[in-house]
Amino acid sequence: MRSDAIKKGPERAPHRSLLKATGLTDEEIDRPLIGVVTSQNDIIPGHINLGQIVEGVKKGILMAGGTPLVFPTIGVCDGIAMGHEGMRYSLVTRELIADSIECVAMAHAFDALVFIPNCDKIVPGMMMAALRLNIPSVLVSGGAMLPGRVKGKDVSLTTVFEGVGAFENGTMLEADLKDLEDNACPTCGSCSGMFTANSMNCLAEALGLALPGNGTIPAVYSERIRLAKHAGMAVMNLLEKDIKPRDIVTRNSIENALSVEMALGCSTNSVLHLTAIANEAKLPINLDIINEVAARVPNLCRLAPASQTHIIDLYYAGGIQAVINELSKKDFIHLDCITATGKTQGENIEGKNVLDYNVVMPIDKPYSKTGGIAVLRGNLAVDGAVVKKSAVAPEMHQHKGPAKVFDSEEDCIAAIKGKKIVAGDVIVIRYEGPKGGPGMREMLSPTSAIAGMGLDRSVALITDGRFSGATKGASIGHVSPEAAEGGLIALVQDGDVISIDMIEGKLELMVSDQEIAERRKDLKPFVSNVTEGYLARYSKLVSSASTGAIFK
Repeated sequence: MRSDAIKKGPERAPHRSLLKATGLTDEEIDRPLIGVVTSQNDIIPGHINLGQIVEGVKKGILMAGGTPLVFPTIGVCDGIAMGHEGMRYSLVTRELIADSIECVAMAHAFDALVFIPNCDKIVPGMMMAALRLNIPSVLVSGGAMLPGRVKGKDVSLTTVFEGVGAFENGTMLEADLKDLEDNACPTCGSCSGMFTANSMNCLAEALGLALPGNGTIPAVYSERIRLAKHAGMAVMNLLEKDIKPRDIVTRNSIENALSVEMALGCSTNSVLHLTAIANEAKLPINLDIINEVAARVPNLCRLAPASQTHIIDLYYAGGIQAVINELSKKDFIHLDCITATGKTQGENIEGKNVLDYNVVMPIDKPYSKTGGIAVLRGNLAVDGAVVKKSAVAPEMHQHKGPAKVFDSEEDCIAAIKGKKIVAGDVIVIRYEGPKGGPGMREMLSPTSAIAGMGLDRSVALITDGRFSGATKGASIGHVSPEAAEGGLIALVQDGDVISIDMIEGKLELMVSDQEIAERRKDLKPFVSNVTEGYLARYSKLVSSASTGAIFK
């Protein structure tokens, strides 16, 4: 066992002495030492119940003959960080989370790990750590929030953000906005739609790193605690069988995750994170695979923000295992991939049928014959841009319009609130990429304001930043190369016509090559206004969004 390095032989007497100082007995020290990584804190709603999940995991490990040892990592709530300086500190924590787990796990020679995340960057950060360390591992999240209910309709965090836009537009009373504020997030858990956290928790099942149910069992259900116990037992089984994360995450399992992503219509952030996870698995992927999978795998689900359907509805419809089963009917799933259960995907989904075809469409009658995520390319995004096509109104799948250009999110929001954006416009927000932001902020505030003002069916937004999973509308992010790297987005001017074609996968600036060359002569090298602290280091180390915004 790996832990023999800190506990076997006379020369390790000092180490055992320190372990005994924590209260461990000789019997506990002799067993496999299992690290339990938790991101529990008191500020993130998805983390309020993680103490219960930790206790469940510990009991499962103990039942299966291991010794659980808990240690923490950090987390940021994207919703609370949204729309101010704090959003620069969201994506950047993904690397900190992976790095900090690596440090603790390697320093203490754990035999296996159970990861307990919830919310946006924590889930992929933990999966990246699992692949990097490559010791037996299971991920079990804290679970999804239930939707709220206002005036007879299910609501979520998206509804509140859009309510702000409606209030600014004069179409919602302040009292109604307060009603949304009080009721949209009624329980702990990761926000209730197919936003980034829930997207990644669902894809963890498809990758095979989490047990069935991880993506959809609500945070407040006792079944979630039972799942935690099973996760503790499962990691001991993986340790016994010597099944490691890189045995589970293969090219085929990544294809499985992409197929499920297309069927669900996940957050565009999932592309960023799957790319980074694949890199840690030593299986780097090209963004073109996204469109290859999207071309053959249909979109079966329309969950919030694309509809009023939420994670709880997918749970009662059979969950991710039912979605995988439905996809397998057309051979869209590699059924022989091993998973955290110790069994294959094919074995996991036996008898897991869709229970509500109003939530998960039949494979022969999908919402769309192509997947819910699309990668666009063209002179404006030579290395790619990403859009959640399933959350875009059909009339905006193809659009041409004049650019209105902003060098920051704040400038754009001011223009939206000042009613300077009109139907047909193509908003461009630049210098918000991984390097230029720095930190690649999410743009939920401007997209929600646009939706709240009723412009989401007539206005597009393009950025080298990114979007929340709660975003809907023609919101195209991850434009690469970014403005700070001299990408063409840095040369766009007000009034330039931009052509968007989500059907053909095109994103073009309709300006002559000669004019572009003239503009480039006047482009000044990017100089960040962030000169100290972690963000300054991040800006120097981070790669393009097209490669997952990983460290170079």
